[in-house]
Amino acid sequence: MTRKVKVGIIGCGGIANGKHLPSLSRLEQVELVAFCDIEVEKALKASEKYGTSDAAVYKDYGELLKDSSIEVVHVCTPNASHAEITVAALEAGKHVMCEKPMAINSEEAKLMVEAAKRTGKKLTIGYQNRFRQDSQYLKKVCEQGDLGEVYYAKAHAIRRRAVPTWGVFLDEEQQGGGPLIDIGTHALDLTLWMMNNYKPKAVMGSTFHKLSQNKEAANAWGPWDPEKFTVEDSAFGFVTMENGATIVLESSWALNTLDEGEAKCSLSGTKAGADMRDGLRINGEAFGKLYTKQIALGAGGVAFYDGNVESDADMEARLWIEAVVNDTEPLVKPEQALVVTQILEAIYESSKTGKAVYF
Repeated sequence: MTRKVKVGIIGCGGIANGKHLPSLSRLEQVELVAFCDIEVEKALKASEKYGTSDAAVYKDYGELLKDSSIEVVHVCTPNASHAEITVAALEAGKHVMCEKPMAINSEEAKLMVEAAKRTGKKLTIGYQNRFRQDSQYLKKVCEQGDLGEVYYAKAHAIRRRAVPTWGVFLDEEQQGGGPLIDIGTHALDLTLWMMNNYKPKAVMGSTFHKLSQNKEAANAWGPWDPEKFTVEDSAFGFVTMENGATIVLESSWALNTLDEGEAKCSLSGTKAGADMRDGLRINGEAFGKLYTKQIALGAGGVAFYDGNVESDADMEARLWIEAVVNDTEPLVKPEQALVVTQILEAIYESSKTGKAVYF
């Protein structure tokens, strides 16, 4: 890749500074030329650290989109504005990387898919866990057919006490939900991708507000304010697919359990199984005996050398920009992310009505 790709960032908060900006700044072919945030100070700070010398700063994303030199836009705003900004950016002729979840409901997610098709511009969603070493390895195992037909799976997104207390994470109106839409979305995306199955048939779900009202609670980021905690603290789903395959999805920010694990999946197939619970393990039987293989993912093995392993966020950014430059499909397709959104929405709906949601 030789030509420079001019990128604009809309939303300069935690996820932009924690993932998108560091990874994009390490790509020689990327120029970060525009920064936008409703809190202009955040955009200014990001511009000073990551932008070109003449980078522009905006409060209104509509003004940023008027710059015809910007080829790619990253949408890193609260969930409720993902669809509106993404559709506007696509219609302004930009390729869009939108942070997960795709949208707060399937109706808005569909508008995003339609806008991408209508404009001919690329759209991808920030499911960076697909780019982890264990995920990449397990995907190859699945594609090779080593597991056979995967007919049962678990999507794990369990935190014992790690409620994000900053920003708008606890605001249902801005976020559309709590741990299910925040971290459950990663686990479900991984699971569907491994199974290569995007045809849900029915969903049952439960959401809980059992620990959210605890005052002075133990928490990784300090106690939360119960009055501002308007989203669920845990959520669980039971998904059956058209071909009969079954997925159990578990998610929590606060749950009385020692069985923690985030952005992981377990797969059971007709030939073998796999899980990410303790590193990456493959299990099966051979010659009348059971076996468990632990996959050695480290690149080191030599004293004082751990290997130069590309991080998941760096690989995500690199492959996304390569897809733009080479006019190829991004790894995370918007149609796949739409199905994730539809299932999450169905879990919330089922929890409210007490009934199964059928597709």
